[in-house]
Amino acid sequence: MSNLYYETIDKMEKEGVQRDYIVGWAGGYLHHPEREEQRITEAYEAGYSAGKEKKTDGWADWK
Repeated sequence: MSNLYYETIDKMEKEGVQRDYIVGWAGGYLHHPEREEQRITEAYEAGYSAGKEKKTDGWADWK
């Protein structure tokens, strides 16, 4: 696992980003399957999309 993954998760946690966004970002980054439909939130979806694209910024809306 790259340091980028751990550093990004650590930074998001320290900045108070919503948990669903972080979980989504991690899942997208690691190419895990998405949650089941009834458990997907807007924050999770945004995080999953950003993680899939390996974006390490842009979470300001999810604090």
